[in-house]
Amino acid sequence: MKRRYSFLPAAALLLAAACSPSQPAAENDFTRFVDPKIGTGGHGHVFVGANVPFGMVQVGPTSIPQEWDWVSGYHRSDSTVIGFSHTHLSGTGIGDLFDVTVMPVVGQVTYARGTEDDPQSGMWSYFSHANEKARPGYYATRLDRYGIDVELTATKRVGLHKYTFPASADAAVVFDLENGGCWDAPTETFIERADDHTISGYRYSTGWAKDQRVYFTAEFSKPFKSLAIYEGGEGGGLREGDSFRAERLYGRVGFDTSAGETIYVKVAISPVSIENARLNMQSELPGWDFEATAAAADRAWDAELQKVRIETSDDAARRIFYTALYHTMVAPSEFCDVNGDYRGSDGKIYRAAPFVNYTTFSLWDTYRAAQPLMTILHPEKMPDIANTMLHIYRQQGKLPVWHLMGNETDCMVDNPGIPALADAVLKGYGGFDREQAYEALKQSAMLGERGMDLRMKYGYIPCDLFNEAVAYDMEYALADWAVAQVAKELGKTADYDYFLERSKSYRHFFDPQTRFMRGLDSKGRFRTPFNPFASTHREDDYCEGNAWQYTWLVPHDVEGLIGCFGGKEAFTGKLDSLFVVSSVLEGAASPDISGLIGQYAHGNEPSHHVVYLYTMIGQPAKTADKVREILTTLYHDQPDGLSGNEDVGQMSAWYVLSSLGFYQVEPAGGRYFFGSPLFDRAEVRVRDGVLTVTAHNNSAANKYIQAVKLNGKPYTKPYIAFDDIAAGGRLEFEMGAQPAVWYEL
Repeated sequence: MKRRYSFLPAAALLLAAACSPSQPAAENDFTRFVDPKIGTGGHGHVFVGANVPFGMVQVGPTSIPQEWDWVSGYHRSDSTVIGFSHTHLSGTGIGDLFDVTVMPVVGQVTYARGTEDDPQSGMWSYFSHANEKARPGYYATRLDRYGIDVELTATKRVGLHKYTFPASADAAVVFDLENGGCWDAPTETFIERADDHTISGYRYSTGWAKDQRVYFTAEFSKPFKSLAIYEGGEGGGLREGDSFRAERLYGRVGFDTSAGETIYVKVAISPVSIENARLNMQSELPGWDFEATAAAADRAWDAELQKVRIETSDDAARRIFYTALYHTMVAPSEFCDVNGDYRGSDGKIYRAAPFVNYTTFSLWDTYRAAQPLMTILHPEKMPDIANTMLHIYRQQGKLPVWHLMGNETDCMVDNPGIPALADAVLKGYGGFDREQAYEALKQSAMLGERGMDLRMKYGYIPCDLFNEAVAYDMEYALADWAVAQVAKELGKTADYDYFLERSKSYRHFFDPQTRFMRGLDSKGRFRTPFNPFASTHREDDYCEGNAWQYTWLVPHDVEGLIGCFGGKEAFTGKLDSLFVVSSVLEGAASPDISGLIGQYAHGNEPSHHVVYLYTMIGQPAKTADKVREILTTLYHDQPDGLSGNEDVGQMSAWYVLSSLGFYQVEPAGGRYFFGSPLFDRAEVRVRDGVLTVTAHNNSAANKYIQAVKLNGKPYTKPYIAFDDIAAGGRLEFEMGAQPAVWYEL
């Protein structure tokens, strides 16, 4: 998703060797199937570097450009690096973070980000992709400018750097507290010397996250001979003393080095304090064993990747699958210290929280597939995710929209925290107060902001009174349906009736003449002129889409949408046309509208459920056709292997679920509709055991489900319920070359 950020096309993709080095293939070594270069080209925007699953630290290279395709700090077309930052986003459409950037150097440098047209304009260096190595929990490169080899690994809250220097009397490790990512700018920074092995400090900044605070402590494996603190910007320069506070600072830690000498640096971060950063380091990484730390990170990733074991003869598909699974576990990321302390969305410090607090909730994207996948694969995390959302609600008065580093960004339309939390409730997860959860759902749905006040007044959001009215209203409608289902579950009949009726507000926008969803003004008139192919980025009635794409955003009431069309035949005809009309976008369309099949846009989330509508209306062969086409043409194992940006795991979660043969279409509740399983066999570790998914007689030609069995018995539903997935057992598909319908609606 691109969020109000000017788009500039990426440079031509460089030809380079694969990032992932060859590794010994142990029987249970699933990390060897992950290729971190997938998604680093095109508009994938994925993070490259070292981290552990759901960890606070993402330590990796940050490049010079601050354009759209560099919002994760890295793009495959680029070979510049300004340093190695400890926080990164993965697959977003806005750039932020890149906090506490560390750069080893030799000789005197300019303390600035620099520009690529002038090698002396900053500390930056070229590197070669041929010298890169990347695997889960590990990253390595060589800084050509300085002749320094860099290796990185991490724990949850600590980045471990290994720098191999040439001989020099002027070697140094520079801490850059000025340069963040894209929107981000420092507001206050601080550096202090603690002893001859340790420096500490903090970086306050504003950007997408308006008030972001990161504290750090850094420890070196050998004593340093000097600490020089420089203030950046106009009028900056060297500052006296062992500590300093200013808007933008650099700390140069000096060493004498011999040829091939290795210096290790541990950098622990905290959202709370320098003292807590020290505690995080003492708890997670008291020693200096780089290889053991990298091996532990690899094991942590392997333990998560092993939750799904697939069997396939297609090596490329295996790489795509496990890389996708890897990408779904970068975020949400832990946002608390080892003692449970965290910074809340109200700016207050909360001590010793009895749950793990998380951040990086790209909910407009992730409620569709990434969150439903998490409910299957990570049941142990669901109470903490739910409690995080409830505490955010108490601190800011509503459920999270797009929450980042303790800040509500209000990014994107809707109340997407509602379907995510409702899904956890409806799937029977405990460990949180269900009544409080319902309170949070209801109050968030009734909050008179972001167009909801207009919606409650008119019954819909008038397009002449509010931008992106159709998108907001239709997303609100599906969220209302989710609230209604929880109300029904808890026996709140009046609320159920109210929210169920409100969930049908999408009907106001349906024009029976054109058979599209259109903007409707406060006088009840459709907006004219009207062009269903037109889209003006963030400045029309839709959001990163057009009428062709938004007409189908009714996953909660497909029967009602069919009624708008006047029957299933008209509905199906229009849906068929979606995939065969021209893919040309008119107007100032967002580059997020990508991965086009006709006007179906797989590269952006409003479309992700659409191919499964066919299964819901009794035409599963069309779902199978489209699912297989998307899985095999819009995902591949090269740098531009994603058709849109990763969106914090959503694009990858779609692949994981769809390749297993099912997808949750409705916004909450756990009905996963069948498509076309890509793999011959998969073993999925679930809440109560293992779900074995077998596709008999499966092939590129035999892509149509002929019959389904669940635990050895014929199964005649078009979907599998979450409870049946979570219980474990045997799900079997009999595949064939001819379309078939095995169920009754």
